[in-house]
Parts: sequence; structure tokens; C-alpha cells
Amino acid sequence: MTIRIGNAPCSWGVEFAQDPRNPPWRRVLAECAAAGYRGVELGPVGYMPEDPAILGEALAEHDLTLTGGVVFRPFHDPGQWRDVVDAAERTCRALVSHGARNLVLIDSISQRRAPTAGRADAAEQMDATEWAAFRDRIGYVARMGAEVYGLTVSIHAHAGGFIDFEPELERLLAEIDDDVLKICLDTGHHSYAGYDSIAFLRRHAGRVSYIHFKDIDPQVKAQVVAARTDFYTACGQGIFCPLGDGDVDFPELRDVLLQAGFSGWCTVEQDCDPTLDVAPLDDARANRAYLESIGF
Repeated sequence: MTIRIGNAPCSWGVEFAQDPRNPPWRRVLAECAAAGYRGVELGPVGYMPEDPAILGEALAEHDLTLTGGVVFRPFHDPGQWRDVVDAAERTCRALVSHGARNLVLIDSISQRRAPTAGRADAAEQMDATEWAAFRDRIGYVARMGAEVYGLTVSIHAHAGGFIDFEPELERLLAEIDDDVLKICLDTGHHSYAGYDSIAFLRRHAGRVSYIHFKDIDPQVKAQVVAARTDFYTACGQGIFCPLGDGDVDFPELRDVLLQAGFSGWCTVEQDCDPTLDVAPLDDARANRAYLESIGF
């Protein structure tokens, strides 16, 4: 199995670059390495230094590889297009400067969709015109990443955005060429939306280029979906539990990846609220130990 395991700043509560609650980026790198990982994601652009010399020296100090970066921006909002493109360009430049390959696109949480996260039957849908423009914005950034910067670009379904549920993801995949847009399968968000990530992987193994390992506490999920709890509050309530404690069957996932001949990075993400009494290093170590125990 040529699968490498990394982690991401969101496991330390880093969701937005300028959040004053964020831990120091050097601490995240040090603890990621101390927990046994050899790869780390960029996190939100602007969180880690954009000067390649500074970040490169720190990555080398901890023997870490930069695995990829995420553009978590409102692709659904045409009024925010300049911000989306700026974040994408800066992320691409950062990845290329450190030899990373994976650019992940996520439509960020929309107020129109946040209350129906996990409830596909109740979620508002875009009309045909809005969808076409939305799709084209994602396609534009995907082509930029792939054709201008030479990156492997993937789409990531996310609770509370307009690519949340399987039918939306499948529709997008059908409308953008697979040589431009791959899939970043997030096992936790797939479960949050009410779908089976492993069944999806079996259908689309050839298009999955990158994976986020995330687990879901089914009891917390039921509570937050019923209560229409917002995503970040749900994180604080522990919806993303340690790997192996939730409803994602990681041993079966390993078997499917083996059968498919998957080769590349899988990144652990256990989103947490940095204001709460959490111990990200302990969870990072436990998640790495669990993955090793099942053959990753």
C-alpha cells in the first residue's frame, strides 16, 4: 500500500486564517510531527507564512511534507468572486513553491443551506441559471489549478454548502471533465450528509485523488441535524470524533483502497473548537495509532 498519512491545521481548530483563537502555526507543525505524521496541509491561506523560505525551513525542521491546500470559499456567491480567485491563486502559488500536488475546492457554508446540513430532502436547490454559473466558477478555478499551476484539483463535499449531498456532487462531476476535476473524498462530511462514503468510493475510485479521514459520532449527528445546529457549534459538540469511534468503517475503507490501488496522501481531519477544553495533540496521536493498528 503506497498510502501516506498526514494531518491538517483544522485538527487544531484552525478554520480561518485571521481567527485570533488560532494556535501558532509553528506549534501545529511541531505537534503534527510529534504525533507521528509526515505530511501536513497548508490550512487556510494566510495562516502559514506565504514566504516560501520561512515555511520551507520550518517544514524541513520537522521533516514534514506539504501535502495540499484547500480553497474554502463561497463559490456559490458571485459577489465574492474576487476573494475566491485571490485565495485560489495564493494557495496555488504556495503549493507549487513547496512541491505539493493537491488543490482542494470547497464551497463554503451558505446561510441558505446551513440549517439543512444533513437533511437532503429539505435543502434549498439552485435554479438552472444559478447552478450553471456556480459550476462554471468551480470549473474556472479547477482549470486554473490544473492547467496553469500543474496541480491535481479535486472537489470536496461539505456540510452546509451547495456541494453537500451526493446528487449535487454527482451532477458536478458529470458536468466538469475528469481530467480537470477529481474528487477529495471526506469520509466524515459524506456521513454527515447521510450517505455511505465507502459505497461512493467503490463507484468513483478511479477519480478519487485525495482523501480526508474524518469520523462522525452518530448520536451527535442525529442531535445536530434535528436541531439545525450550525456547523461550527456541531464541531464544538464533538460531531467529529476520534477515528474508529464513529460510523465510518475504516478497515473496510482500507480494503477498498487496496483493491483500487490507491496511491497518495490521506489527511486526518478532526475539526475542533479551539476555545473548548480539547487536546489536539492527544487526538492526533490517538488517530495515528488507530490507523497504524488497522494497517495504514
